[in-house]
Amino acid sequence: MYLRLLLLIAFPIFSNIRLGVDTFFEENLFQKLLGKKVALAINHTSVNQRMETTVSLFAKNNIPIHAFFSPEHGIDGRGYAWEKIDDSQLEGIPIHSLHGKTRRPTAEMLKNLDVIVYDIQCTGARAYTYPTMLFYVMEEAAKNGVEVIVLDRPNPISGNIVDGPMLEEKWRSYIGYINVPYCHGMTIGELACFFNSEYQIQCKLDVIPMKGWDRNMSYRDTGLSWIPPSPNIPESDTPMFSLMTGILGELQMVNIGIGYTLPFKIVGAPWIQAVQFAEKLNSQKLPGVHFQPFYFRPFYGAYKGLNCEGVLIQITDSKKVRPLAVQYLILGLLKSLYPKQFLEKIAFAPKDLFCKANGTDSIYEILLSEKYPAWKLIEFQKEEREKFLETRKKYLIY
Repeated sequence: MYLRLLLLIAFPIFSNIRLGVDTFFEENLFQKLLGKKVALAINHTSVNQRMETTVSLFAKNNIPIHAFFSPEHGIDGRGYAWEKIDDSQLEGIPIHSLHGKTRRPTAEMLKNLDVIVYDIQCTGARAYTYPTMLFYVMEEAAKNGVEVIVLDRPNPISGNIVDGPMLEEKWRSYIGYINVPYCHGMTIGELACFFNSEYQIQCKLDVIPMKGWDRNMSYRDTGLSWIPPSPNIPESDTPMFSLMTGILGELQMVNIGIGYTLPFKIVGAPWIQAVQFAEKLNSQKLPGVHFQPFYFRPFYGAYKGLNCEGVLIQITDSKKVRPLAVQYLILGLLKSLYPKQFLEKIAFAPKDLFCKANGTDSIYEILLSEKYPAWKLIEFQKEEREKFLETRKKYLIY
């Protein structure tokens, strides 16, 4: 027993999952980079299964890095949402911020490069800037003859949950760039393949797959250590909750836990009655989720310092839950139960950001025009999602 304890201390057991970055180095695939000018698109989430940074692995294997590309929140993850990040340096190597003066690599940044290696953890939502950064990199790399290698990582909510509206072309933006459902159920490597082919980018693309991951796994199931990809995604289950309340937060009519200790996990306001709201939500019997009456006082943000009532969202079966159905049920019942406050708040809500997040303005129109909009929102574009499921089959790696 004592010997086993010593061995665990000396050689700690990590997850059995091998990330793309693990595969890349353990199988000596990195040797294809020898003699080439390489840039890394990374941030603070860029670590392997043993929590060694991607940068250190490149250094250990004597692969010089000529430049870095950093996303929203910066290369170290400390930036606030939408805060512009300036270019900088790391040990004399330039860091090109793609969330500052430019969001696309310029020809000047790319002119001396042969390969860009992308290794960043995302959240599983279409409306997230990290995948868009990759797509911008692929487009510009294709124009300038630069290869892109994607070191694949898990979709943290699993690879099977597909829910929410598709993206209409007129709402294409930095927070949603390709026509997939809001909750697409693909890994970043699969999305890259989808984008490269469906949008005819013709980037020289190589995706390095994971080993041991399967589509049923949430991030918690992997046993991998979680590093928050952005400040309000602190835990490995937060991405699922962000899919349940994130779009709602864009309307700024309720507090969704941003400014409290439970980002995306609660919905509340001073004018909501917690017990009534929870009872009505639970009566709709959405699979995999329960709504618990909840009382809180935000430290900052919406309704700072005010007594709020609402619900704490609890997942009872992560395999059955439909995240966008939860979100649209909450939206619909806010209107049905509290029409006066709803109409007062939506009159001043940032409509464009809400529509960009949804990928369509139809959700907004249904919300305004229907007296009881919840189930019409939930079933919106059901046929389109089914068509997408057929299209995506050819891009699934796992």
